[in-house]
Amino acid sequence: MSGGARGALIDLRPFRASGAFTRMWIGSTLAGLGGQLTIVTVMLHVFELTASTFAVSMVAVAGLIPMILSGLYGGMLADAFDRRTVALIAAIITFVSTLLLAVLTWGQLETIWWLYALSMINSAANSVGMATRTAIVPRLIPRDLLAAASALNGITIGVMVMVGPALAGILVALTGYGWTYTIDVVLMLAMFLGLWTLPALRPEGEIVRPGLESLVDGWRFLKRAANIRMQYLVDIVAMTFGQPLALFPALGAVLLGGGAVTTGALTAAVAAGTFLSSLFSGRIVRYRWHGRGIERAVQAYGAAILLFGVVLLIAAWSPEADEAHANIALIVAASAALALSGAADNISSIYRNTMMQASVPDAIRGRLQGIFIIVVAGGPRLGALYAGTLATFTVLWFPPLLGGLLVIALVGVLVRLTPSFRAYDAEDPVP
Repeated sequence: MSGGARGALIDLRPFRASGAFTRMWIGSTLAGLGGQLTIVTVMLHVFELTASTFAVSMVAVAGLIPMILSGLYGGMLADAFDRRTVALIAAIITFVSTLLLAVLTWGQLETIWWLYALSMINSAANSVGMATRTAIVPRLIPRDLLAAASALNGITIGVMVMVGPALAGILVALTGYGWTYTIDVVLMLAMFLGLWTLPALRPEGEIVRPGLESLVDGWRFLKRAANIRMQYLVDIVAMTFGQPLALFPALGAVLLGGGAVTTGALTAAVAAGTFLSSLFSGRIVRYRWHGRGIERAVQAYGAAILLFGVVLLIAAWSPEADEAHANIALIVAASAALALSGAADNISSIYRNTMMQASVPDAIRGRLQGIFIIVVAGGPRLGALYAGTLATFTVLWFPPLLGGLLVIALVGVLVRLTPSFRAYDAEDPVP
């Protein structure tokens, strides 16, 4: 392999630099894959118990508020106590709730209310764990390897989203719900290996006890941190106007055809773009102007969503498709556009995560990660509202077509209102 080709591949130096980071990454990846198994299995389980699509959708809704509240509180805990301990407690809660799912199912004692309640507990504990583990990373590896570590996180997300849902469907079909939950319990054990072997990680700097004062202190810092604030705004714009996930079931039914298979293919295409962009991120992580990188990546994301809308517009003028008659050529084109969007979003995420971890002081990093969870969780749901509502009153191709244009334009305007963001230098990080 040529030196140029090697330089384009993912940077694995974080693994060589820190055994603790490597173990935590492996544990997070395996546990995250198991978590995806459980999320999809719970949805299938609820549908079997109720035969209601609405009941299935409420699984996600029920977990949203606990995820947001626990993300905020988890960030405060991560800034006040030993982060290893906080992450371990969150992992224990997730493990016990998943184990209880398996036990109830094996005993044929499960009910829809148990499934809802345990899903909420899982969602809350995962938010605390996510905010804490992300705040831990800068303590384990040098600052110049943070971007490479974020790219490795893209590999984790890609594997989780590509493999998890499909594997859940196969396991439920072949083995049933009990075995699928049990497999997640086994995969969760890897998380304990990664966390148990960490050193003690008390926050550095002034510690503020969890509570209103701690939350206000975090908001005050964010008010002063123009670059961090701007990356939040840019991400909200991208996810609000450029998130077409809510359209996928309808596209499979009436516009592209192919039914649920098309819906799954479109979803997997986004994850494939995420995975591949991380796999070939060697040069991406060496780019030092992260503000410009975020701007360009998010505008590329908008362009990909615009292209997706154009494909749907062509589909609207093509022969009619339905669940039994798929337009294969346009499904491939739509999947390619979505893969580009997944790649662009992941590149933006690499720079955003690195900016957060490198420029935010250790004593407040957990709270900022907690706020970021709200942005990450809330943006796609606003996107579902935008796409679903606009498609209801217009046509299916219009939300991504308009949304892609809005993302490109609004991000360009926002970034130019904050010159320091475009000038952000990873070698001299300023929040």
